[in-house]
Parts: sequence; C-alpha cells; structure tokens
Amino acid sequence: MTAKDNTTDLEHFIKQKMRMSHIYQPVMIKTLLHNGGQATTEEIAQALLAYDQSQVEYYSLRTKTMVGKVLTNNGVVEPVKEGRQITGYRLTETTQTEAHSAALQALCDEAIDTYIGKRGEAIWGHRGPDSGYVSGSIRYSVLKRAKHRCELCGGHEDQVALHVDHIIPRSKGGPDDISNLQTLCMTCNTNKRDTDDTDFRDVVDSYSDREAGCIFCDLGAGRIIAENELCFAIRDAFPVTEHHTLVIPKRHVADYFDLHQPERNAIEAMLHEQRQSILDHDNTVTGFNVGINAGASAGQTVFHVHVHLIPRRDGDVADPRGGVRGVIPSQQRY
Repeated sequence: MTAKDNTTDLEHFIKQKMRMSHIYQPVMIKTLLHNGGQATTEEIAQALLAYDQSQVEYYSLRTKTMVGKVLTNNGVVEPVKEGRQITGYRLTETTQTEAHSAALQALCDEAIDTYIGKRGEAIWGHRGPDSGYVSGSIRYSVLKRAKHRCELCGGHEDQVALHVDHIIPRSKGGPDDISNLQTLCMTCNTNKRDTDDTDFRDVVDSYSDREAGCIFCDLGAGRIIAENELCFAIRDAFPVTEHHTLVIPKRHVADYFDLHQPERNAIEAMLHEQRQSILDHDNTVTGFNVGINAGASAGQTVFHVHVHLIPRRDGDVADPRGGVRGVIPSQQRY
C-alpha cells in the first residue's frame, strides 16, 4: 500500500469512522504524526495530559497558592492581574541575552535533576497513596463509590476537577487502604487542608480498640467468613433467613453514627461483597433487607455496631410490603 493510500485511509478513519467518547484518539494520532509515525507511550501520555483540564486546574491553583506566592515574596516574579484575578506571572529581572536565558534555564534543569535524584517519586506525595500514584483501578473504584461527585459539596466531574485523596492524611498515620480514600473536588480538597484542624492521630489509634467481654471483640476466627482492613462478616447466630449475615467494624464502637468515614466505606464494600456472594450461591434470593439497630430503644442488644444483611425470597412472608417499617408492626403496611 502506498503512502498516499495510507493517508487516505487515515483521513477516512478520522472523518468518517472515528467514534469519540473523549479526545484520546485524535490526540494520539496527532502525536504519532508529529513524531514521524512513532511515539513512546510516555510521549502519548504527556500529549493527553496537556488536554486534561482537571490537571491544568490543579496545577493552576498550586501556581497561585504555593509556588507563585513564594517566588513573589522573594521578588523573583510579579503577578499579572486582570482586576483582582491573577492571570499569569512575569519575571522581575529581564534576561540580557539568549545565552544568559539558556544558562539560567540550565541552572533550573540542574536543580530539578538534583531534587528528583534525592527525593525520587516521593516529590509527588501530595497526589495520593504510596509515592503519590493512585492506580487507575483504585481511582475508578473510589470515583464509582462517590458516583463521580465530590463527597463534600456534590460537584460532578463534569463540573469540577475531582481528586482522590486520603481521608485521614498519611502524615497523621492514615493507611493507603481504599477505605481511607475519598473523592473531593479541587476546591474542597484544598480547603480541607487549610481549615480542617481535626487531630486524626487518635482516630488511627482507635481502630485497635477492643473491649473485654464483647462478643464481637472476642469472636473466634472460625466464625469470620470475610474481612477487610476495618470490618469483617459473620453469619448471624440466630438467622432471620438462610444466609443472614452481619457486617461488623473491628473497632469496638456502640453506635453506627460514631463510626469514622473509612469504617463506613469498609462496611459498605463488605455489604456489596456479601450480597454478591449470597446471590452467587443461592438463586432463590430475590431481595435483601439491610438494617442497623442504633440504641436500646431501637432494639439494639449487643452494643458493638453490626449491620444486618438479610436475604429475602419471594413468598417468604405473606405480605412483605413495608419491609423495615415493620420495626413498628402497626406501621408496616400503608
């Protein structure tokens, strides 16, 4: 096939066949063309990054609130403003020649290389777990859990740039487990760092709290059917229906409303996992009741939080209408 034929086929693909859910395809093709027909995955990734508005917004904010402020305070740059809005920066010192400019740029390159050599990937620690990298699968799971919205203000990813970050900061001992990750928009995440004065060190330590004599704290390992970092699941000793399951935080805490958010995340994940496991093993199950007794007046008898996952089957009671409203029998039907 001739070069002309290849070009024609590519033009036809771009104009007629390319179906886009994002800008990825044309950016990749453009990058390959720009590089003479071949490019590394890193070169393509960098080209895609240039179009990622969320990352542009992220580093625009960091430019204004961090690096721009430091360089301005040191007299190296001055902000360019449109009214009160900072739109850019200019150097306060004018370079005399192109050679002088090149020499200064070389000094900057040397400083960057030296710093990266000393700190490695740790310099990106502000972006997420471990060395700062949140894998695509973990990020997707956290975003999916949050319905692709900021968990504080509710902004959707179509409206704002979303970050996946720690709930309890790593600097306070927060783990990298997915239960300790949350979705926040750029604004809420930045404000959280500035205004949230909660001392999370006690929260981390509290995860090991157990109480002597509590049946769930002293539970034998033989009863546990599944667990994650912060909770576990067992079958109810007095089941309402077959496969009646309890999901229980490992920390000894009496009231559901006193759980920390990572514990709620862990419990939610376990509920989904156990629901699917039950459905996989019992095709007679057609529904579920999920319930929590919080307080003696609500029927709580074991004062260690436990969430009931009760499988239901068509015909298991004469009239299931009202479901959990049955906690007040006279009010179940309406």
